[in-house]
Amino acid sequence: MSVVPYRSPYPGTQPEYLHRPYVSSIRRAPAQPPVKIPQTLSEVTGPRFDATEIAAGGFDLTRQHKGEPLGERIVVSGRVLDENGCPVPHTLVEVWQANAAGRYFHIRDQHHAPLDPNFTGQGQMLTDERGYYRFVTIRPGEYPWGNHYNAWRPAHIHFSLFGPAFATRLVTQMYFPGDPLLPFDPIFNCTADEKAKNRLISQLDWETTIPQEALGYRFDIVLRGREATPFENPNRL
Repeated sequence: MSVVPYRSPYPGTQPEYLHRPYVSSIRRAPAQPPVKIPQTLSEVTGPRFDATEIAAGGFDLTRQHKGEPLGERIVVSGRVLDENGCPVPHTLVEVWQANAAGRYFHIRDQHHAPLDPNFTGQGQMLTDERGYYRFVTIRPGEYPWGNHYNAWRPAHIHFSLFGPAFATRLVTQMYFPGDPLLPFDPIFNCTADEKAKNRLISQLDWETTIPQEALGYRFDIVLRGREATPFENPNRL
């Protein structure tokens, strides 16, 4: 069977393995040149998910508990596209994030910010037939981290997508427009190409804004190819 491989991204449009301002990349980066894995049938195919495997209401992170979560409600939506700009239908999109105070519902997050008993910060859904997804959530707070002295992460939401194949697997982060912490964040700045890096910043979207309830933000995602959304971790196929 003939296998048509996915196109590689342009140089500089994905995070570098070694970005010294991002301290943990110093230990993670390979000491030897990476070995390129050929794309065989195993790489250009992958798992499929259907609605029976998705939690009911998983798209609304504000309705997963008895009470109302604290913080500013937002709507995050967009379209998942392949390397040719075509929609990727019925693909799994997962998100996780900190709460409005900047704390994750996770045992390893012990910084001095309150947990919200009505917000665990995890959601999932399948894109529709046109590749669209939509989450209702809380705008996450900024939080300190140990990368360097007085280091703070900008507000962000983590995304995980499988796409149609293992080679289209993507884990990335979405940021918010106008965040003053972005120029100082080593993770955001791992990608050298300015245009590619800015693809990680969502755009205010009046069409999805809910009047008097929630601002809308649009975040389109491209799996593989020349215009691919930058990967959170460059160790990919």
